[in-house]
Amino acid sequence: MILIVDDRPENILSLKSILEMNKIEVDTALSGEEALKKILKQTYALIILDVQMPGMDGFEVAEAISNYSRSKHTPIIFLSAVSTHKRFIAKGFESGAIDYLIKPVDPDLLILRVKTLQRLYEQTIALNESQKALQQEIEVRREAERALSTTVSELHTTLESIPQIAFTARPDGTIEFVNQCWFDYSSEASKFPKSQEDTIDLEKEWKTAIPLGRRLELEVPIQKLSNKEFRYHLLRVSPVYNDMDIVKWVGTFTDIHEQKKLSEVLEQRVEERTQALIIANKELEETNNDLQQFTTIASHDLKEPLRKIQFFGGILEEQLEHIDQASKRNLVKIGQSANRMSRLIDDVLNFSRLSQANLFEPVDLNVLMQEVVADLEIAINEKDALIEWQDLPVIDANPGLLRQALQNIVSNALKFSKQGVKPHISITAEKVAALKADSEVSEAGEFSRISVRDNGIGFDEKYLNKIFSIFQRLHTRDNYEGTGMGLAITKKIIQKHNGLITASSRIDEGSCFTVVLPLKQGQPVILTPS
Repeated sequence: MILIVDDRPENILSLKSILEMNKIEVDTALSGEEALKKILKQTYALIILDVQMPGMDGFEVAEAISNYSRSKHTPIIFLSAVSTHKRFIAKGFESGAIDYLIKPVDPDLLILRVKTLQRLYEQTIALNESQKALQQEIEVRREAERALSTTVSELHTTLESIPQIAFTARPDGTIEFVNQCWFDYSSEASKFPKSQEDTIDLEKEWKTAIPLGRRLELEVPIQKLSNKEFRYHLLRVSPVYNDMDIVKWVGTFTDIHEQKKLSEVLEQRVEERTQALIIANKELEETNNDLQQFTTIASHDLKEPLRKIQFFGGILEEQLEHIDQASKRNLVKIGQSANRMSRLIDDVLNFSRLSQANLFEPVDLNVLMQEVVADLEIAINEKDALIEWQDLPVIDANPGLLRQALQNIVSNALKFSKQGVKPHISITAEKVAALKADSEVSEAGEFSRISVRDNGIGFDEKYLNKIFSIFQRLHTRDNYEGTGMGLAITKKIIQKHNGLITASSRIDEGSCFTVVLPLKQGQPVILTPS
């Protein structure tokens, strides 16, 4: 904005019109006093000042303006029709004017001078702002340098106080500071400690890491100068960034010699222990094979006298038709005991066979359930039981073992049914997300949760762990037949399939046996009896 100061309104009007026609913004004042008031409130790019005015003349106004810090750089053009003598012109320049024009003024010449001075003023203002910004930048950099110097000093103090070998390096990798521990392993601050031959070349590793700007971490044996001993150290060097640029590297050597030796001893002991375990496993495998053969032979040898007891007991029962009732009951008990022992021998033999390795194949559980129902046909018909299932999955399994497991669960449900109530057994399956009995249902799940529900007598859940233990029973043999091994065998079969089994029940409200199995099996798993 341009300020025109003149005591004659007609002069102001003519100048204002000329300037505004050239799109120059104009402000006006009719006296020196008014001009000074406006200058205190407003910054102007140029002041056109009449020399002869009542009160304060133009020279006095110019001198006052030059004393204001706000406006001392504002260019002034004196404009006069009377004070045209050389001494007035000289006084105008001495008062701080940039130019002194004599009226009448050529409008084009005035516009050129105004625009030139306006542009110079704007450039001056911009230059001043740049200088201020530059000065501020210089101060910021000085402050940053002071802070950096303080930080570096603190870093050096810290590095001197730690027990490790410590150093710093410039961005190009040149070492600039080392602490006193450094000289226990190197005679020069600029050279890395000597590393053991046929191990890591420290200088080569360092030169490789620098251009990549990456953190360096490695274990290296370095030589101590006092006794020439090579001791293992962990070298860690990290770059320090300022924005995206590396400004420094900070590194330490930490003595790990004792830990390294201990680790080597532990590795040796682990290797020895591993070899011992391999030998022990081999011996255990041989023992298991011997035990399996013994179980098979023992079962065969035990069943042979049992068959004779059963055979001759039957002959005695036929020959002694007229013996007293007490003797007949004794003969019946002999036969029942022999039959129970035969079943027990079979269960022990089946349980021992579960220790053997197993191969899996895709098994349709719908087909497997049909076979189970066929095997239990007599018991199902005797109790008029209803067994139903639908949409059971195909899973990887050993068909013989899994059939036995399902048959044991269904047989249990038939055995422990309520008197006078038709057994109702339902088998359902759903995909779940994890190998957990309460896992959430998921169509993308990798496991199948199979539930076998019945309406039998149930049991108290405080005995849940007991029912899956070998030779454990919740009821006497007088009420329910069995050896107490059925569910133990079932649990081991499920574990052999990398699955789990559990149950929930309430007395007189039936039971639900839950089996979770992988849909796909990996390598066969050999389980030992639990």
